[in-house]
Amino acid sequence: MQDKNSESANKNPKKANLLDHHSIKHILDESVTEIVTSRGYVEDVRMSNIRLFLGTIIIVIALFAQFYKKKFPENRDFLILCIVLYIVFNGLLQLIIYTKEKNAILFTYPPADSFTSTGLTVSSQLPRFSDMYTLVIASADPKSISANQPVKFTKSVTQWFTKDGILVEGLFWKDVEALINEYQKEPKKSK
Repeated sequence: MQDKNSESANKNPKKANLLDHHSIKHILDESVTEIVTSRGYVEDVRMSNIRLFLGTIIIVIALFAQFYKKKFPENRDFLILCIVLYIVFNGLLQLIIYTKEKNAILFTYPPADSFTSTGLTVSSQLPRFSDMYTLVIASADPKSISANQPVKFTKSVTQWFTKDGILVEGLFWKDVEALINEYQKEPKKSK
């Protein structure tokens, strides 16, 4: 499996602008998603679908407010209603992003051959003006009886990029797979 990944890395290397931390984080997050899904985890897109649905409602409200048949003095009450609905749905969307997603880059279902009933929540951070990338793997349902303890690592991105900005996927792949393996280990039960 790693030979296949190193072959694809040689064919199409991932290059980042080393002066732009958003570019670096995007490439690392994209690679993490590829690694996790290659391990049998299927992406759970329900949260993205909810966000898209709420965004569509917000756009429809704005379009109704803009193109309502009557002109301003006559449609004042309708405009006030649209503005209130726009604010409410935007607030709901921001609340979902703030409370549910946080720094998550990937939500998954549990693998088909797994005994656990929860998927993963994979989140990452790369603070501005820092080279320290933090990757956290936690249970999608932390209150579940089959949820493992969250695991994380914090490493410098300089370990995974060449001076030309090309991601050394083999090294990054190895670090992320080690973190996934650490998460999947059976927790030690205390007596």
